[in-house]
Amino acid sequence: MKIALIIENSQAAKSEIVHAALNAVAVPLGHQVFHYGMYTPDDKASLTYVMNGLLTGLLINSGAADFVVTGCGTGMGSMLAANAMPGVACGLIIDPTDAFLFGQINDGNAIAMPYAKGFGWAAELNLQDVYRKLFEGERGLGYPRERAEIMRRNRGILKDLKTVTCHDMLTVLKTVDQDLLKAAVAGERFQEYFFANATDEAIRDYIRGLLSVPAA
Repeated sequence: MKIALIIENSQAAKSEIVHAALNAVAVPLGHQVFHYGMYTPDDKASLTYVMNGLLTGLLINSGAADFVVTGCGTGMGSMLAANAMPGVACGLIIDPTDAFLFGQINDGNAIAMPYAKGFGWAAELNLQDVYRKLFEGERGLGYPRERAEIMRRNRGILKDLKTVTCHDMLTVLKTVDQDLLKAAVAGERFQEYFFANATDEAIRDYIRGLLSVPAA
């Protein structure tokens, strides 16, 4: 699984802690981690929680990522912004129990975490436990297991509902404020990771044109 990590500007100082915790769990399980920034508080490309959401939608819908790990001070802003995007089901995750239940019941493709509120002593251990609950086993099995089928049906109903209420991602990219979009994809490693992993040709070509990147 391709896991994308996105860090918002107010929490960029914790980037190394979050990245290390994610790598420590995900890589030994056979997943790939792509850190899209921010990397330090001094990065030229500064990501707001709104940009986190837009970037989450872009990465998920283009096939560049299968799962996105993001967050902000409380996690709520990034969750709301991500859930505004088509095809994204983002949960607010604070502890390993949240992670387990989100994975088994909702089986979403993104999480937002609080990196300021409650981020205290041994926070990196909580991060690792959260990632372990998300990535070490099969998700979507239901909890309790006897309700697995109704949970599966409800996930499908919600997915269909979102398809009706949201534009497709290419339409979003074409109609969103283009300066906002350019700022969201301005990270120093965005092009390296995105163009190597994105599978949706129409989305990839639109971003290539936006950034004036020659065709490969």
